[in-house]
Amino acid sequence: MNIYVGNLPWGVKDDELRQMFAEFGDVSNANVIMDKFSGRSRGFGFVEMSDSGDAEDAIKSLNEKEVSGRSLRVNEAKPREERPQRRFRN
Repeated sequence: MNIYVGNLPWGVKDDELRQMFAEFGDVSNANVIMDKFSGRSRGFGFVEMSDSGDAEDAIKSLNEKEVSGRSLRVNEAKPREERPQRRFRN
């Protein structure tokens, strides 16, 4: 199951995100999304867990949990919507 984690503290890295969810089960992947221009965290990430029961437990336990003064938003990730291609003005 793919899990969205929002409102992350700016200093959280991939390993820390993985550790938050590892206590609930096997984490296949944990990725904090970084801004490609500044290299800084965008404040959200995604976690993949192989067992959906473990993932549900993690979502219930970590949603609205306070980490470094920020209340996490944790839920099942929705599939990315296709967006129209952007047009740039010259």
